[in-house]
Amino acid sequence: MMMDRIVESYNDFDFENFFRSLDSKKILDVIDRSGEKVLEDMDLLTLLSPQAQEFLEEMAIKANVITKQYFGKEIHIYAPLYISNICDNECTYCGFKHSNPIKRRHLTYDEIEKESKYISETLGVHSIILLTGESYINSLEYLKNAITILKKYFNTVIIEVQPLSVEEYFELKTVGLDGVTVYQECYDKELYKTYHLSGKKSDYKYRLDTPERASIADLRSVNIGALFGLGNPVKEAFLSGLHLRYLTNKFLNTQFSISIPRIKEAYRNIKPQNIISDKQFVQFLLAYRLCFPTSGINISTRESKEFRDNLLPLGVTKFSAGSVTEVGGYSLSNGSSPQFETDDHRSVVEIVDMLKIKGYQPIFKDWESSI
Repeated sequence: MMMDRIVESYNDFDFENFFRSLDSKKILDVIDRSGEKVLEDMDLLTLLSPQAQEFLEEMAIKANVITKQYFGKEIHIYAPLYISNICDNECTYCGFKHSNPIKRRHLTYDEIEKESKYISETLGVHSIILLTGESYINSLEYLKNAITILKKYFNTVIIEVQPLSVEEYFELKTVGLDGVTVYQECYDKELYKTYHLSGKKSDYKYRLDTPERASIADLRSVNIGALFGLGNPVKEAFLSGLHLRYLTNKFLNTQFSISIPRIKEAYRNIKPQNIISDKQFVQFLLAYRLCFPTSGINISTRESKEFRDNLLPLGVTKFSAGSVTEVGGYSLSNGSSPQFETDDHRSVVEIVDMLKIKGYQPIFKDWESSI
C-alpha cells in the first residue's frame, strides 16, 4: 500500500512555481488531448491550476463529450440512510464529534427495517448508502445484520462507516455489501492531525489505505474524496485525483468514483478555512472528468438544487435524492441531530422529473446482485 508515499513525494513540490510555468498553450494542449490520450499527473495539476479557470468553457465542452461517450445521459440515483450517530472520534469540523452534546440515536434492527421499507416503497430508490458514526457500538455484527435487512429492499448497498480490515470487508460482502465510500477528508498529513484530535480516525495512514483494503476484498465499487474546506483546495483536489489514479490502475475489477464534498454547517463545528467557490468546484469537477473519463462523479444534496442542476452536463454520473441526514429521519418520530444541513430538499420524484425534462435517464439499479 503505497498511497502514503505518493502523498509524501509532493510534500516539497513547488506548486506555485509550476503554476507560474503555465501558459494558455499548455493548458489548451491538455484539454485537446483529454478523452483521446491518458493524461498524466502534471496534466491534472494543469487543469486544477488558477490559470485554467480562464478555460472552463473549453473544459466543459470536452467534459460533456467525454461523459456522453462513456456514460450516455444516465444519472444514477441513490439515497443515504443514517442508522447511528454515536461516534468516538473528535473531528473538529463534524456535527457527530464525540464531545458535541447532540441528541444521539442508534437504530434497532426493527427500526432499520422500518426506515428501509419506507425508503424503498415510498421514495422508490433501489440504491442506498448506509452511514454511521465511527464507534465500537457500530460493530461488525451490527453492520452485518443491518446490511442483511437492507438487501431485502435495495439492489445496491454501500457503506460509509468506520474503516475496516480486508477480512471484515470480505465478511460484509458475504451478506450483500456492494461498495464503500470513505473520504480521506484531508490529504495533508500534518494538517490532518489538527482536525482529527482523537479516536481511531486520528490514524491517518489506516484511513488512507481503506479504499485499497475494500478493493482487495473485491467489492464492486469504491468512492473517495477530500472534504473541501480543510486543506489547500488545489493540493487536496490534486492528491484526491492521484489517489483515484493509483486505485484505478491497481484494481481493474473495481468501479471507482470520486466526490467533491464541501464542508457544510454543523453543530459547533469549526469555520472552514479554505472555502472553495462555485467556480473552483466546477473546475475540479471538469478536471476529474477530463483526466478520469471512466470514473463516476457523485454530487450530493450538500449543494443547492440550482447548482446541482447546472452541473449535470459537466460530468456528473450520480445524484443523491430525497436525502435526510438525521438518524431515523425518514419514517421514525423524534429524530436525532443531523450530521450537516442539506441544501437540495427536493423529493426523489422532483429530482426524477427534473432529470427527464433535461433529457437525462434516471437509473435506480446499478446492477443485479447474485446474493
